[in-house]
Amino acid sequence: MSTSLQYKSFSKEQQTMDNLEKQLICPICLEMFSKPVVILPCQHNLCRKCASDIFQASNPYLPTRGGNTVASGGRFRCPSCRHEVVLDRHGVYGLQRNLLVENIIDIYKQESTRPERKTDCPMCDEHEDEKINIYCLNCEVPTCSMCKVFGAHKTCEVAPLTQVFQRQKSELSDGIAILVGCNDRIQAVVSQLEESCKTVEENSKRQKEQLCEKFDYLYAILEERKGELTQIITRDQEERLEYVRSLMRKYGSHMETVSKLVETGIQFMEEPEIAVFLQNSKPLLQKMSEASSGFQMEKIESGYENMNNFLVDLDREERIIREIDFYREDEEEEEEEEAAEGEDFEGAHTESSGEEDIAERGAQTSQLETKEPVSTPEVLPPPPELELSTPSVPAPQIQL
Repeated sequence: MSTSLQYKSFSKEQQTMDNLEKQLICPICLEMFSKPVVILPCQHNLCRKCASDIFQASNPYLPTRGGNTVASGGRFRCPSCRHEVVLDRHGVYGLQRNLLVENIIDIYKQESTRPERKTDCPMCDEHEDEKINIYCLNCEVPTCSMCKVFGAHKTCEVAPLTQVFQRQKSELSDGIAILVGCNDRIQAVVSQLEESCKTVEENSKRQKEQLCEKFDYLYAILEERKGELTQIITRDQEERLEYVRSLMRKYGSHMETVSKLVETGIQFMEEPEIAVFLQNSKPLLQKMSEASSGFQMEKIESGYENMNNFLVDLDREERIIREIDFYREDEEEEEEEEAAEGEDFEGAHTESSGEEDIAERGAQTSQLETKEPVSTPEVLPPPPELELSTPSVPAPQIQL
């Protein structure tokens, strides 16, 4: 019975290693990933050399040197999901390395080449001549038969080590799978946060340009204020970026912790001695449970990258400036009224001048009849010229 259980355990362990090896195969060269391993935005992995070969095949006209792509930019499709990968100016060297996969490959190779370790069976601390061969379900510790019969565990319920070993090893395997999936999700969130940083920077730059364009109209008057508002946007940008980067640092730290737990779990799964495994598996499972369930993942709110709260409305400021330096509408109406009054005054003055001329001619006629000296008529001054000021053209309104 014991030999059969050991054989089944070895078979399951070998199957786990085979499944792990399948996950470490490059879809291009069909070999185990060779360092450096790069991770694409779609979360699939490639050897950097294979990624360079795909990129060169998709962009055959780009110049090369010594077999390596030297051109910047470009794009290719992921061989696994056909997602389009856009490269920056660094080309395939701008893709992030997947250090977790590289570490798993190293551990896998070490475990594959390492001979099977043989260790002595652990002995009971209380009964030095007794081997640990049972597991106390109440106290959750391995113990010996003497402890069950005469010792501290005589009232406890016990089970064979192999039975508990299989159950806890299955739990450990599930915990590793959960942590790996958690790391993948965190990596996706980190990629989104990086894009959010770029979007915040681009939106901030665009808003600054728009703000500067709007202030060009009133540059001489509002230059100082323009600098102040630009600093406000910059401070808000830094606050947003600092918040996003703090999340990135937080998630990066958690990923590092999870990676270490995964590495420890993988190494611990290869422990051939059941009792040693059971002695140390409980704390490791507890750490994995805390890492997977106790971590609260915080995401930024929708529209966090937008900077629309910095749109500026200068209508009120424009009216204030017009009251100080520009012509106001009420002053224009006053000038129009003054011009109309001036025209009425000029018409009345012309009419009165005509009546005076008629009176003068009548007086001259009577003077000629009486032969009396005629006095020189008083010449009236011309009507004053009215100065009509042309109303200034109002400046165009600016809407930010």
